[in-house]
Amino acid sequence: MTTTTEGRGPPPVHRRRQAVVAWLFALPFVAVFSVFMLGPLLASFGMSFSDLTVRDIKTPFAVNFVGLDNFAQVFQDELFRKALVNTFFFVVVGIPLTMALGLALAVALNSGIEKFRSVFRVGFYTPVVTSIVAVAVVWRFILQDSGLVNTVLGWVGINGPDWLNDSTWAMPSIIVMAAWRNMGTLMIIFLAGLQAIPRDVYEAAEVDGAGAWRRFRSMTVPLMRPTLLLGAVLLSVGFLQVFEEPFVMTKGGPVNSTLTISYYVYNQFGYGNYAFASAAAYVLFALIAALAAVQFRLLRSKED
Repeated sequence: MTTTTEGRGPPPVHRRRQAVVAWLFALPFVAVFSVFMLGPLLASFGMSFSDLTVRDIKTPFAVNFVGLDNFAQVFQDELFRKALVNTFFFVVVGIPLTMALGLALAVALNSGIEKFRSVFRVGFYTPVVTSIVAVAVVWRFILQDSGLVNTVLGWVGINGPDWLNDSTWAMPSIIVMAAWRNMGTLMIIFLAGLQAIPRDVYEAAEVDGAGAWRRFRSMTVPLMRPTLLLGAVLLSVGFLQVFEEPFVMTKGGPVNSTLTISYYVYNQFGYGNYAFASAAAYVLFALIAALAAVQFRLLRSKED
């Protein structure tokens, strides 16, 4: 009786050879990732439990283990709590605003705008691919006391504030700029989600007498839940780590009103408090993970 291997997988020796070849191709990435990402990540995590400062650079293994003291000091620092409140305000206001703008643009491009649709896509997406430093510098000039915004307000008799030097208006101004810059990304994501919804679903609802708002509220939003979740998570990760905007536009001022957690961590590293800064960075990481978990809970598909 003869046996055949037809329909079976490759022999074990051949599979091992394939695995070796695959790992050889992946080795350059694994090496770069381990040296420049995984290694520093693990080192910073261990550093957060020590008392390492700039004075200990020459003898990094002679530092003391302090346990959770750095994390306790982070929350006891009034400046960190200020940065935490500022970041929370930026996220709570900025994410809904940006998502609403992105979804409105996506709906308009998907159904209401027929001509020059590609031009609008490119126009709204251009700020995303533009250097954040260039965007922030332009907005800083627009929002200064004698800038474009106040000039336009002056035409209608309104004396606008010095937006970026007023502790009341500085953070809202940065939020508006961040929403304007990031809504293009969400527009593309939401537009892809809208185009994946079958047209016959809307046609059936329209035959049943459902108006445009009813179709949007009862059909578009529920069917877009996975896409909305993706946009919310991506936006949250970026907004919780906001740094460039306040760094370029306000330097964290006035009176620390635009100081964020990432900016706080940056300052602590600059002061040479490496272990303390690492602890603050991991607090930020925990906040990002917690917010993502909440978003997955609220926006995941009901079938999951």
